[in-house]
Amino acid sequence: MDNSITFKDIKKNNYSLIYHLIYQHEKLSKQEIANQLHLSLPTVTQNLVRLEKEKLIEKNGYFESSVGRRATAYTICPQARISIGVEIQKKKVRILAVDLLGTAFQQKELSLSYSNVNSYYEQLSLAVQSFITSLNIRKDQVLGIGFAVQALTSTDGQHITYGKILDCTGLDIRVFSQYLDYPCMFVHDAKCAATTELWVRNDIGDAIYLSIGTHLGGAMIINDQIYMGKEGYSGTVEHMTINPNGSFCYCGKRGCMETYCSISALLEEDESLELFFQKVRSGDPSYSERWNTFLDYLAFSINNIHLVINRDFILGGHISPYLKEEDIAILHEKVYEKTAFPSNETFIYISRSTDNGVPIGAAIPFIQSFLNQI
Repeated sequence: MDNSITFKDIKKNNYSLIYHLIYQHEKLSKQEIANQLHLSLPTVTQNLVRLEKEKLIEKNGYFESSVGRRATAYTICPQARISIGVEIQKKKVRILAVDLLGTAFQQKELSLSYSNVNSYYEQLSLAVQSFITSLNIRKDQVLGIGFAVQALTSTDGQHITYGKILDCTGLDIRVFSQYLDYPCMFVHDAKCAATTELWVRNDIGDAIYLSIGTHLGGAMIINDQIYMGKEGYSGTVEHMTINPNGSFCYCGKRGCMETYCSISALLEEDESLELFFQKVRSGDPSYSERWNTFLDYLAFSINNIHLVINRDFILGGHISPYLKEEDIAILHEKVYEKTAFPSNETFIYISRSTDNGVPIGAAIPFIQSFLNQI
């Protein structure tokens, strides 16, 4: 046995193993825990008492039994710790409370137009604090606050390195943390959406995640981790040039994928996705033509990226709830028409995460950190 491993380390390891085992199952009995972890019943009992005292787990009914006493069922307390996700957009803000299972259990939406001025940050911070207060929880239950932004951020989430959409390049997280006495960080919105996708799925491995919202965003997933690259902008396929003579992108260049494959490129002014897809599904010729053109550009882009990294693609963002398998089939056909390596293999999928994927993804890093440390 390694002499550097102390009895205290073993006790902590047992505590962690028991909590994580209960976390992974809906309910477990004391005997099941002992059997699965090969621990003695007194050791399991001691740790269950401690976890229950710390309100991380609770007794939750009994298991059925045909003989003898019924065994007590133990479950985790999902709201023993929570994280807050805040999605900042140009004209509105969404605030979510997320529990240890990654489930949003409370949310609020504000009509608040972004402006890079102190009054905006103070107003939003007060709204976030008011939201937290309304949850009626202890301050130490809040793990942190993640601010999802349409911008690239530093690896530590403490400042924005590139923020053309909101005009916030160089912004420091202290604009919020000076008002909020919790750990705070910025997170790129596309990375948030990809983080939520990783949370709800365990079969991704490597993939390209395309977040098709008002603006387009991308993320590279390698070995179930989001790969940011040397300077933090790997996966930003939205600025890949589709047409060097095309329309100007917000980055200042012409013909970026953003200008062809975002919702802003798809919809006309004051048009909603719901109305657009109602028209498409009803067979309206003009809307169907627009949708077909959009899929053409998306297929062109996916083919180029797929030739560089031969992995699955996941289509998420605000458009994903409106997508159908028939759209994906058409997209596959269009890609196969363009590629040098046609195949019948499926590699494009619709996101499985919810409409709240971005703010949930902003909250998840704090939850993951807590689970890693317990």
